[in-house]
Order: sequence, then structure tokens, then C-alpha cells
Amino acid sequence: MTDASSAALVASAQQHLVPTYRQRALVLDRGQGSRLWDSEGREYVDFAAGIAVSALGHGDPDILAALHEQADKLWHTSNIFLSEPPLRLAEELVAASGFASRVFFCNSGAEANEAAIKLVRRHAANAGRAPQQRTIISFKGSFHGRTLATVTATAQPKYQQGFEPLPGGFRYAPFNDVAAFDALFDTDVAAVLVEPVQGEGGVVPAAPGFLAHLRARCDEVGALLVFDEIQTGVGRSGKLWAHQWDGVVPDVMTLAKGLGCGFPIGAMLVAEHAAQTLEFGSHGTTFGGNPLAAAVARVALRKLAAPGLLANVETQSRALREGLRALDEKHQVFTDVRGRGLMLGAVLRAEFSGRAAEILDHAANAGLLLLQAGPDVLRFVPALNIGADDVAEGLARLDAALTTWRA
Repeated sequence: MTDASSAALVASAQQHLVPTYRQRALVLDRGQGSRLWDSEGREYVDFAAGIAVSALGHGDPDILAALHEQADKLWHTSNIFLSEPPLRLAEELVAASGFASRVFFCNSGAEANEAAIKLVRRHAANAGRAPQQRTIISFKGSFHGRTLATVTATAQPKYQQGFEPLPGGFRYAPFNDVAAFDALFDTDVAAVLVEPVQGEGGVVPAAPGFLAHLRARCDEVGALLVFDEIQTGVGRSGKLWAHQWDGVVPDVMTLAKGLGCGFPIGAMLVAEHAAQTLEFGSHGTTFGGNPLAAAVARVALRKLAAPGLLANVETQSRALREGLRALDEKHQVFTDVRGRGLMLGAVLRAEFSGRAAEILDHAANAGLLLLQAGPDVLRFVPALNIGADDVAEGLARLDAALTTWRA
């Protein structure tokens, strides 16, 4: 493809797409493993993985085989009829979860959290709580989706501005602040919704004991504890579920992103005591759990739960941390590297506040695809099977990017 045709595609995007995204002026064309090529044939190391989605990289042969096999059989049934792939996936998720007895399938993380919010409210109603006693506490810096309910649960005003009036019944607490949480917690709380590691909020893990405290307070008043593991789940943290690091069991867990390794799917897992809450007719989705998505997710779950894969997450996490510390010694740009597994955030020093996007531009020019988590944090969420050579090459390209950025 020529430069002109690539430029034409970028121009078409600027003309025809609703301008909700600020995309870089390159057109990705193909991928293999942790490498991508644009339409001009330029290669990139992929430290973004489609925003922590392509957990097995690009072109995984087992994922492709599952997709092709199912595509030859059946694509869609709706939820009026049964098909085997989502039933088997539900069985496997229940078994892997360690707490759930039932699953609701949908198409995205926002839809999974929307289902969880509805389940929480219905569960409280079934317990005889009046509407004003169905409050959901979420946390400042959180991100739970872009639907009107999930963007309200997302306690970041920048995502809510202009969409008022927002739904009521939400209360926001500072993350990792037990005293502030307790001051806001009361018997009107029907649920607490929390990410074990905040993603968009800057890649901030829950502090030791914080999730356990939330569990104890929920148990005191019969509230549900909901873990949003849309970004942290399915191996991203180095364990299958990030909450396993804290030894705390939720009542509800939401999943998406890595569960489909790039094929759209979301899921809400529910413990037995709340599993009958959403009865016939109370919720639904036309496409949720379709056979193609479920067939892919079954393979993804099996591979991402493998001990060798989880060990690789820890190995490459250490390599990334060590590499980022070395880059800081050379360039003096980071104050901290935080996160869990292959969900890491490098926090910019105060003098570079608000400039993460600039570094992303330089990284792309150097052949590295990278993300940010707010204006001050570089986010690293590569494929979980990324190899040592790709990590080393990505760090080398980040070195080059920081050199040009500081010049």
C-alpha cells in the first residue's frame, strides 16, 4: 500500500467516524505474536495489546483454529436457543472462578458491569430494601464503562461531564483509604464495586488489607462485593484472578478484555446466594455468549490459566520493571513503577506532569505501541505470552523514544 492510500484511510477516518477517539495517524494492517505491522510495512513492538485485550498476542494458532472450526458450524443463535460453546464456557468459568455458580454472557466490559449494577439493585429490592437503600459505592479514579450507569459508577468527572442528569444511587470513596470509606459506608449500601488494580486511574493496586476490609463491611450489612476484573482478570496480574493476591472472595465478578483475546465478549459471574436474582425477563442481550465468541474464549481461558503462562507473566513483569528502572536511571523521568504482573504503570516525575501523550507519540515513531493511564502514567499491558526478546526490544525502542523526547 502506498503512502497516499494510507493517508487516504486516515482522512476517511477523520471524515466518517464520530470523533470519540484521537487515533494516531497510522493504519495497522497485520500482527503476529507481540509484533504489529502498519499498512506501509513498518514494524512495531506491541506493549498495548489492544488495551490489555490481546492477551495471547496476534495470530495465536489455537485461537484461530477454534474460530475457524466454529465459523464452519454456527455463528449465532440468540439466547432463545442453546448451543454448546457458551454452555461449556460457563461450566469452565464457574470451575475456574472458585466462587461462582452461574454466568451471564454479554459483549463487553461495560455490559458486564451494567448487568452487575442491575443485579445489585434487584438483589436489594428482593431483600425488601427501598430504592434509597440500594446505594452502590465505587472509588475515585475507577473506570467501569461508558454506558450511562457505568460511567456514573466511574468516579471520574471528566467521563461524566455533559451527560447529566446521571443516574442516582452512587457514592464515591477514595481508593485505598479505609477511614474515608468507613465514613461513607452505611446500612443503605447494597454493593461495593471495585477494581483490584485501578487501570485508567493510574495502574494503582489495592493496598494490603483493603479488599478484605471491603469484604468485612459488606458482610455486616448484607451488601454484595463486586470485583471489576475486566482489565485485571484472566492472568493479567500473574494469577488467574487479581483478587487471588489478596485472598478475598467476591459475590460478583465481571470480565471482558482478555477473556476473548480480541474477540468481543463479556461475562458476569455470580455466587450461588445471588445467582437467581436476575430471573426470566429481567435482563438480556441479543448477541451475548454467541457460539463464535464462546469458542474463542474457551481456548483463551484454558491457555491463560496454564501455570507456564502465569509464570511467564511474572518473569516478564520483573524484566519490564528492571528495564524501566534502568531507563529512569538514564533519563530521570519516572518516580515509580507500580502494578501487578503485566499491568504496570510508570509514573512520570512532577516536572513532566501531563506529558504522557507526548511520550506515546515518540514511542510510536520509534516503533513501539504504548498506552497511558491518565496524563502522568505510561501503561504497559503487553500480551501475557510475550517473550524476553520482545520485552528487550520494546525497552530499547522506549529508550530511543525517551532520548528524542528529552532532546
